[in-house]
Amino acid sequence: QVQLVESGGGLVQAGGSLRLSCAASGPFLGNYAMGWFRQAPGKERECVARISWNSAITNYADSVKGRFTISRDNAKKTVYLQMNSLKQEDTAVYYCAKARGLVGTDRINEYNYWGQGTQVTVSS
Repeated sequence: QVQLVESGGGLVQAGGSLRLSCAASGPFLGNYAMGWFRQAPGKERECVARISWNSAITNYADSVKGRFTISRDNAKKTVYLQMNSLKQEDTAVYYCAKARGLVGTDRINEYNYWGQGTQVTVSS
């Protein structure tokens, strides 16, 4: 059974930075892509970043390009999301998720395991 636990969320001022971590337990996850999603109140869950199994391919939502960086350490079974130059519109619950395949997509149904989420609040 795969379990994903996010951490690192919190309250930060606009322009600040946060680093989210997603620790995985269970079967080996090195053969699967991972993604970070977020959901703001009243909005649909969206993929903000994803990374292939070997870190060779990363993709970002246009809204976070140049500000967010996804990375992974397969030996530690951990995925990270470095968030810089945070804006109020980045306020949301952030979730990490394990993809069904090697590369992943932006589609929610391509991910079969999810963490419980961590709140990120950006103040003005």
